[in-house]
Formats: sequence, C-alpha cells, structure tokens
Amino acid sequence: MKKRVAIVTGGNSGLGFATAKKFCDNNITTYIIGRTKERTENACKELGANAKPILFDLANLEDIPQMIEEIYQQEGQIDILVNNAGINMKKNFTEVTDEEFAKVIHTNLFSVFSITREVVKKMKVTGGGTIINISSMAAQYGLPYVIAYSSSKTAIEGFTRALAVELAEFNVRVNCIAPGFIKTKMTAAALDSDPARKAKVFARTPMGKMGLPEDIGDAAYFLASKDAKFVTGTVLPVDGGNSIGF
Repeated sequence: MKKRVAIVTGGNSGLGFATAKKFCDNNITTYIIGRTKERTENACKELGANAKPILFDLANLEDIPQMIEEIYQQEGQIDILVNNAGINMKKNFTEVTDEEFAKVIHTNLFSVFSITREVVKKMKVTGGGTIINISSMAAQYGLPYVIAYSSSKTAIEGFTRALAVELAEFNVRVNCIAPGFIKTKMTAAALDSDPARKAKVFARTPMGKMGLPEDIGDAAYFLASKDAKFVTGTVLPVDGGNSIGF
C-alpha cells in the first residue's frame, strides 16, 4: 500500500487519540501534536510505531510554518490533517471577558486556519490530500453558557465549506465531523455536575445513549479514505441523532 502521513492535533487524548489510533492501526504514519510532553509521549507509546509525537502549543501561530515544514522534510508528504485540538469555557455570557473570548477563538479558529494553510501548501505540491475539521453540537443548535466555543465551532463549519470549494481543483477534500455527546472523561465530568443538562442530552438523543470516541475515529478514517473520494464540504454529525432529535 502507498504510504500515507497524517497529523492529528490534540491527538494525545479523547477523540483525537481515538482518531490517531484508527489511523495507526491502519498503517498510517500519524504525527500527534500535543502541549504536554508526558501525555503526548505516553499516547504515542500506546499507539505504537506508527505514532510520532510533536510537542507544540498551537497558540504559537508564528511557529506553525516551521513545525509543518519539519514534518514535510521528514516525510516528503502530508496526506491527512485532522484539526481536533480545542478548548472550551462554560460561563454566563455577560461574565465572559474580551480576553477569555479571544483565547477560545485564537485556539479553536486561528490555529486551525494557520496549520491548515501551511499543510495545504504542501498538499498542493504533492497532488492533494484531505482535511478533517472537528466541530460540535454547539454549532448545530443553541447551547447556553458556551458562547465563545459555539462561535468558534460555527466558524469552523463555514471555514470547511468555503475551503472545500476553493481547494477542490487541487484534489484537496475538506470535511467536518460534528460529534454529539461522546463518552469521555471531560464530557462525563461536565454532565455529571449538571443533572438537568445530562437529562436533556439523553432526552433529545433518539439512540438514547452517548457515543464512543471510536465512533469519531471511524468517521474520520472514512472521510480520509478512498471510499469518500467524492465527499467534500460536508458536516457529518456523529451524534446518535442528537442534532435532529425531538
């Protein structure tokens, strides 16, 4: 099989780790970008020989071009980029400061723009590739107390559609996954601390359960595969029907 190289931001835990595992298990060389040395290196050990750690803070936009250049020089290609890394903040709208709003937008949108721009430059040279952005139910309907996060993820979906149109002629496909409520430590902690919110999640999810991180990994692998060769500009909810639930 032809060698393939992927980058997964925030791939050392949660949905990013599940996605990286799916790639590594299918013989895709996968660079895991994470801020925490121990967590990132331990994740790569668990993922095996196809995983390569990159210790990097995506908030440092000015250093992203060099980081991508180093990966490209090492591998000679970048075929897949999964923009998974992101931060959240739960707070009453009127209490959110300009600085707090800007911090979420910087990480969840500006860094995605910067790293995607640099990767696409390489994909154009090598004949194409696929970009997979991670959105959220916060972009599908109104979620209270996460105004910055909702704004960033809604922007990501518009970014996906616009980029898909612009890059189609270069054989670069751009798609987006909108995860529903997935069973992770972070989600469990958030819902367990808010019983009313937890009850609402299950009430509007037709399948009546939370998803698994592997569900996101499977969707990302499909979008990165030849099976999705005619799929671009889509937002794929992986949510047990939550986004359309009554």
